[in-house]
Amino acid sequence: MMDDEFGPIPDQQVYEAAAGCSIVEEYPEDRPYPSVLVLGRTQEGRPVHVVCAYVPEEDQLIVITVYEPDPNRWDEDFRQRRKP
Repeated sequence: MMDDEFGPIPDQQVYEAAAGCSIVEEYPEDRPYPSVLVLGRTQEGRPVHVVCAYVPEEDQLIVITVYEPDPNRWDEDFRQRRKP
């Protein structure tokens, strides 16, 4: 998060983005837990992708990775990857 190519993503911005996020992609085969890619925005409107997994037995969310999506690799709303 702190080494993101578009600038650091502090914890507070991750919380802001996660609070109003929506699922972009699902990875049901991921192990040890299925995971999802979600898109959220900070209060300033910065787009943030978070890959996370939910552990129902522990009622816990595991954050796997956080990054600002590259506009050259994602469509204008950051919900679909651009074709190479």
